[in-house]
Amino acid sequence: MKILILSNCYTRPNFNARLRYQCEYLTRQGHQISVFTEAWDPITFEHSYPITELGFYHLGYITWALKSLITAMTNSKERSLARRVMRCIRNQHFDAILCSTNSYSPMGAAKIIADKLHLPLHIDMWELEELVPGEPVSYQRQWWFKSFRKWNKSTRLRRRNEVLVAANSITTISPEHVKQIRPFNDNVTLIYNGFNPNQYSRQDVHTDAFRINYLGRLYDQQQPDLVMKAIQQLQSELPKLQASFYTNSSAYFRLGYNDIHIHGFLPKEILNDTIRHTSIILLFDDPFVSGMQNVKFYETLGCEKPVLYTPTTKGLLPDVIRLTNAGLCTDNIEEIKTFIRDKYEEWKTNGFTHQPVQHKDLFDSHKQAQQLEQLLSQLIQ
Repeated sequence: MKILILSNCYTRPNFNARLRYQCEYLTRQGHQISVFTEAWDPITFEHSYPITELGFYHLGYITWALKSLITAMTNSKERSLARRVMRCIRNQHFDAILCSTNSYSPMGAAKIIADKLHLPLHIDMWELEELVPGEPVSYQRQWWFKSFRKWNKSTRLRRRNEVLVAANSITTISPEHVKQIRPFNDNVTLIYNGFNPNQYSRQDVHTDAFRINYLGRLYDQQQPDLVMKAIQQLQSELPKLQASFYTNSSAYFRLGYNDIHIHGFLPKEILNDTIRHTSIILLFDDPFVSGMQNVKFYETLGCEKPVLYTPTTKGLLPDVIRLTNAGLCTDNIEEIKTFIRDKYEEWKTNGFTHQPVQHKDLFDSHKQAQQLEQLLSQLIQ
C-alpha cells in the first residue's frame, strides 16, 4: 500500500506516539507512507519515512489571531493545507489517506484531498472535544473570549462531524469515544492507545528501596496533596520508602513535604528501566484532559508495575485502570495508605513489585498497528 498521512502537529513530549508507532510498523511491513503535518515543535525523533512540515501559525500573535478568525469564518486553513499537500504530491499515486488527529484540523484538508483524488479516507480520532472537561488555554477561559469561543467551537464541531460522516472508516481510543462517534458513522473501531512492547515489557528488578515515583510534567491543575500526605504519614512506618518526582522545576514550590525528592525530567532512553525499578507509579488526574492521553500509564502497563491514580475515581482512564487491573483509583487517603502498605509488603518479600494486569494485548502497539493495517487494506480492496 501507498498511504498519504495527514497529522495534526507533533508536540512535546511524546510527539504523537500513537501515530509514530503506526508509521514505523507500516514502514517495516513494506508499505510506502508520506506524512504531512503542521509545523510546531522541532521534530527530534528518528524516522525512516518522509515527514513534511507545513507552517501556518508561525508569524506571531497578531497573525495567529487574524488567521484564526478568518479560518473560523471561511475554513481557509484546511483549504490552504489541502492545496499545499496536493502540490507536494503531484504526479504521485496513493491508495488511501489516513488522518491522525485530536481535532477538526487537518481532517478538513484530508477530506478535500480524498474527494479530489477519489481516495478512501480513514480517520484515526484520538480525542474528542466533548470529552475534554475544561479549557486548558488560560486566555480562552477569559470572559471577553467566551462568545467567540462558543461560536468557533460550534462551527469547528459541525465541520468535524461532516468529515466523520463522510469518512470510509474511523478508529478511536476508548469505548466512550466510540459511543460519541457512532451516531455519525457506524464504521468505527476501538483501538486503545498503547505501549511499545519492544521498549516496555515486564522485567522483575530487585531494588534496595521501595520507590514511589512520578514521571513527567506536573501541571498546576493536578493535585498531588492527598498522596503526599499519605506518604508523609507512612515515612516512619515504612523506613525504606522513597518518594521521587522527576518533573518540571516549578513543581518544587508545590511539593513542600519532607523526604520528597525532586529531580528534573528523565531522558527517554532510561524511562523503561526507571519504571522497572519503581515500586509504584503515581498518576494524577488532569481536569483539562480526558485522561486517555496519559502515556506514562500505558508504559507502566507494559512493564506490569502498580499504578496509583488520584484524586478521581470516575472517567475514561479510571475505567481502563479497572479494566486492566493496573492498580488503584481513589480519592480516599486511607485506601492510598493501605495500597502502599500492601505493595511494601510485597516488595519486602520479593524485592520488587509486580502488578498482575489483565487484557494487556489490547494495549500492545504492535498488535494495534496490525489491526490498523488490516482496516486500511480492506479500504482499498
